[in-house]
Amino acid sequence: MNAKTTPADLSPQVQALLARIEAKQDEVVALTQDLVRIPTVNPPGDAYEACARFIGERLKPRGFAVEYVRAHGAPGDSDAKPRMNVVARWQGAAPGECVHFNSHIDVVEAGSGWTSDPFGAEIRDGKIYGRGTCDMKGGLAASIIACEALIESGLPIPGALEISGTVDEESGGFAGVGYLAERGYFSKPRVHHVIIPEPLGVDRICLGHRGVWWSEVETKGRIAHGSMPFLGDSAINHMSAFIHLLETQLQPRLNQRHTAEPVEPPGARVSTLNINSIHGGQVEQRYATDERGWPTADAPSPVVAHSCRTVLDRRFIAEENLEAVKQEIIDMLDELKRTRPGFDYGIRDIMSFVPTATPRDAPVVDATARAIARVLGREPSYIASPGTYDQKHIVRSGKLKDCIAYGPGILDLAHQPNEYVGIQELVDSAKVMALASLTLTGALR
Repeated sequence: MNAKTTPADLSPQVQALLARIEAKQDEVVALTQDLVRIPTVNPPGDAYEACARFIGERLKPRGFAVEYVRAHGAPGDSDAKPRMNVVARWQGAAPGECVHFNSHIDVVEAGSGWTSDPFGAEIRDGKIYGRGTCDMKGGLAASIIACEALIESGLPIPGALEISGTVDEESGGFAGVGYLAERGYFSKPRVHHVIIPEPLGVDRICLGHRGVWWSEVETKGRIAHGSMPFLGDSAINHMSAFIHLLETQLQPRLNQRHTAEPVEPPGARVSTLNINSIHGGQVEQRYATDERGWPTADAPSPVVAHSCRTVLDRRFIAEENLEAVKQEIIDMLDELKRTRPGFDYGIRDIMSFVPTATPRDAPVVDATARAIARVLGREPSYIASPGTYDQKHIVRSGKLKDCIAYGPGILDLAHQPNEYVGIQELVDSAKVMALASLTLTGALR
C-alpha cells in the first residue's frame, strides 16, 4: 500500500484486495511468460486458437462463461490460420454495469537484434523480456489477475466483468475487435466501460488517438524495351515526381499543423506522412552472379515500368478533417496530371479512422484516475496515442464512448528488439484495474 492510502481512503476489505494482488506477483509473472511463449505472430496469424483456448481454459474454472468467436470471412481467416477470439464473462450476484478488459493477443514478428530468445520470456533485473511482453500480453495478464483477485476477495460486486483476447490488432483489428464490435460485443447493454491494457505506463491514461488514412496510389506508364526507354513512359519516373511533391510541398505543410491534444511522444503532435512501400516494374528479385558473372537465378528482362504503386500512411490530428486530408493528396495528383506530360494515376482507400477522444469526465477515466492516485500516490497524466488501436472499433461500431487505454509497459519498446515489461508495473497496474472495476460496478464509492 502507498503511504498516502489510509483506512479512511479504503476499507479493510479493499486493502486486503490490494494485498492479495501484491501476493500474486509470481502468478502474474508466470502468466505473462506462458502467454509470451505462445508465438502469436501477425502476419501470418500463428497460434491464435492455441492462445485463445489457453486464456479460456484458465478462466473457465474461475467462474467465467467462455465463448470462442472465430471471425469467419474476415481478412486472413482460414482453416489453416483461424482468426479465433475469446470472450469470457463473470456475472456478479446483482444487476449492474459491465467492465470489459480487452487485449489483443497478436504480436509482430521478432525481427533481429535480440540478446535472448524473443519467445523465451526470460527474467532479468525485475523485467520480463520477450516479444509481446509490453505489447500487450503483460497487460492481458495483469487484467486477468485483477479480475481473479476481485472474484476471490468475496467483495459484493454487482454487474459483470469481461475479459477478451482478440486478434489482428497489429493489422487493423478487423478480425478481432472490429468483428466483435459489429456483432454487439462492445455495445450497451452488454458492456458499459472498456479498458484496453496497452503499454502506456502505469500512471498515464490514454484518452484516444490520431486519425489515419491508408491509401494506395498507382502511377501509370507505357511498357517498352529497356534499351529504348524513349519509346515507353516510366511509371516509376512519374511516381518519383509525386514523391518529390510529397517531400517538398506537403511535408512542410504538415510540419506546421499542431494539435492541442496531449499526443505522446511530443513529436507526434503534428500531422505525419509515411511512405509505407513502393512497388514498381518487375517483381523484386535478389540478383546474384557466379564466378563467371552469370546470373544464378532468373535475370531481369529489359522493360520500362508500366505501373508503380506506393502505399501512404497518413496520420492526421483532431483539428483536421478526413475528407480534406484525402483531397489534399488528390489535388497534388491532379496538378501533376495537368502539368506533367503522360502522367496518369489511380488511387484507392485501404482504411481510414477518424481521431477518437474520450472526455476527461467520462466514468472510466474518472475511476481509473482515482485508482492511480490511490495505488501510486500521484495524479495521472492524460495522453493520446500517435497510432490507432482497437478503441477505433469500439467507438465506431460499438457506439461506446466510455473507453480508454491503460496498461503496464513503455510504448516506445513496442515492436523493438529486447522488448520488456517491468514486474512491479504488472502488479501496480493490476491493482489500478481492480480498484477502477470496483468503482465502475458500483462496489466502491
